[in-house]
Amino acid sequence: MPSNSKLFLTLGAISAAVSVALAAVFAHVSGLQPANAAMLASALTQHQLHSIALLLVGVLMLRAAPSRWLAASGWLFAAGIVLFSFNIYARGLAGFDALRALAPWGGTAFILGWLCLAVEAMRLRIDSAT
Repeated sequence: MPSNSKLFLTLGAISAAVSVALAAVFAHVSGLQPANAAMLASALTQHQLHSIALLLVGVLMLRAAPSRWLAASGWLFAAGIVLFSFNIYARGLAGFDALRALAPWGGTAFILGWLCLAVEAMRLRIDSAT
């Protein structure tokens, strides 16, 4: 198994596990303000979606030739999870607001990750015999 594929499969699986654990924690936190609850739910949704995207990148790397576009996509998804989701978790749960300006960069990383994946999809050669 190519190392990047293994890396993104591992990151995706660990990230998905963390997102499930956080969903359980959020379900049991009492006294959350409605605005914070909505903010955390949004961050959790993006976290879970992009954990699956990391797994997708890892699987595609198993099937495709080495690609900078796929690698960039995986790294951008991982960066987005940290910059967007974990930033919002820290703000919503602990009131840590010092890195608030990084959240939009996380959203931008998500968008760029999907665009890199789209470029790779256009480059893929699909063999109808497979």
